[in-house]
Formats: sequence, structure tokens, C-alpha cells
Amino acid sequence: MRERLTAHARWFGAVAVLALTACQPAVLDPRGPIGQADKTILIDSLAIMLAIVIPTIVATLVIAWWYRASNEKARHLPQWAFSGRIELVVWSIPLMVIMLLGGVTWIGAHELDPYKPLPSKVPPLNIQVVSLDWKWLFIYPTQQVASINQLVVPTGVPLHFTLTSASVMNTFFIPQLGSMIYTMNGMATELHLRADAPGTFRGISGHYSGDGFSDMHFDVRAVPADQFTAWVSSTRGAGRALDATAYATLARQSANEAPSTFRDVEADLFDKVVSQHIAPGPGPAPNRNRASQTPQPMPSAPPLQSGL
Repeated sequence: MRERLTAHARWFGAVAVLALTACQPAVLDPRGPIGQADKTILIDSLAIMLAIVIPTIVATLVIAWWYRASNEKARHLPQWAFSGRIELVVWSIPLMVIMLLGGVTWIGAHELDPYKPLPSKVPPLNIQVVSLDWKWLFIYPTQQVASINQLVVPTGVPLHFTLTSASVMNTFFIPQLGSMIYTMNGMATELHLRADAPGTFRGISGHYSGDGFSDMHFDVRAVPADQFTAWVSSTRGAGRALDATAYATLARQSANEAPSTFRDVEADLFDKVVSQHIAPGPGPAPNRNRASQTPQPMPSAPPLQSGL
């Protein structure tokens, strides 16, 4: 029996190790000031909570050992009902923990307000983001270029994102750069980030939005300023133009969309999406193999019979 339990424990340990190999540091490996601040909040919150969790676990084990049936030194008080000192300790420690956690959250919520610009002598790079089914469209309004599922940014330059959705609600998240924010149809939100080191970071959708949600991710390439300028120049000289017609094709549902670029972005295209001058995404195409997707009216409930 003992050998069987040992074998099961080893098997469980091996499976756990294999599962952890797929994990990436992400949030705990920040590459920007917002990501670093998020990491600090996580660690501080964990430390505050462990300050009560660890003593509670230790006290539970000590009490269980001391008041065991074989310990004749333990004092048993069957008539005991109340202790003001114990009540003071039991309620004051959680209260202090809640106050500390609330303070960390309140300060962080104001310091890391996504609408708050990052202090910098360098002007920010404006990027417009549209979440589609199931891909990401990035528009650089000043540079008049755009890309699908690939975000190229210069290092050390503040990034000012303006985000919306062309379909259902979604979330925009680059774990190594910082805060996650929602994208919603018919409105625009803002987010300020910065990449301080070159590299390729993973961007994801953190909100379930349909069949292609699991593949709705993108690469963030942080490059030196001269390489970003070169990328913009090469994009302007190649690729397709992004006008209302091209956008309508792009808005159709598709998954695993390969990264691509656009040149000559139509002026005010993003504003037209937000204001719904361009209609929201068309949704799924009709499928003859499926039952009709036309919603059917629910049957009316029978009238209540009173027994009075």
C-alpha cells in the first residue's frame, strides 16, 4: 500500500512539473513602469495576506498538537465561553489587514489610472486599437499605417492607446507591460504604457468572446526608435490600403489571422468605428447545416391559479 501511494505521489509530482513548464513569468517579469508597479502591488498584497495566513496555520497546528488527548498538561475549560482579549486579537488583526490592503489598492488605483499620462520629455506615440472577431487591429494615426495581430512600438517612448471594440466586449492585456483594460463597442477607453527594454512580448485577450477567443493573441515588438522608423517606412511602401471597404472585409469573423500590415489608413476610420458610422461586425455567417439561429419567442407562462 505504501509503495502504491509513493508511486502515485511521484506521478503527481511529475505531472505538476510538466504543467509548470508551460507557465511564463509574464506579470512577474515586467518590462515597463506600469508592469513594475503592478508587480509591486501583487507582492505587497501577498506579503500582507501571508502576515495573517502563516500565523493562523502555525497556531492551528500548535493548538491541535497541544490539546491532543494524551497531553495531560493541557488545561481543559469546558465551561469557558468568552475572552475579551481573544476577541480583540481575533478582530483587530483582520481589520488591520483589510486596512492595509485597502490602502495599497486605493493608492495603486490612483497612481496607475489608465487614463493618466506617463511623465516623459518624449511625446507619446498614439495608437488606436480595435478588437475584432477574433483579431486585433492597430492603427497608427500619425504614421498613417496599421497592422493586424502585431504591435510594433519604440522603446522608451510613452504609448497612448485609444481602444474600442467592433463587436462584443473584450479585454486588451500585455502582461509584461501592465494594466488590462476593456474594449467596448460604441465607446473608447484609454491606456498609457511604455516598454523600457527591447524584446517581443505576448499580448492577449483576457475576456471570452466566442469560438476564436483562444487564438486572439498578438506579438508586441519593442524596438529601438530607428528600427521603428524603418518599419513605418517599409509599411508605407507595401501592403494594402485600409479604407472602409477593406475594413468591412476585415471585420468578418476569422481566427488565427496571420500578422499583416496596411498603408494609407483612411482618415477618421477609428472615429467612425467608435461612433458606429461604420456598422459593428456582422457576426457569424449563416450555416445551412445548423438549425435556424433566429431567436424563437418563449412560450408564455400559464396564469397562476389561486387556491384562495
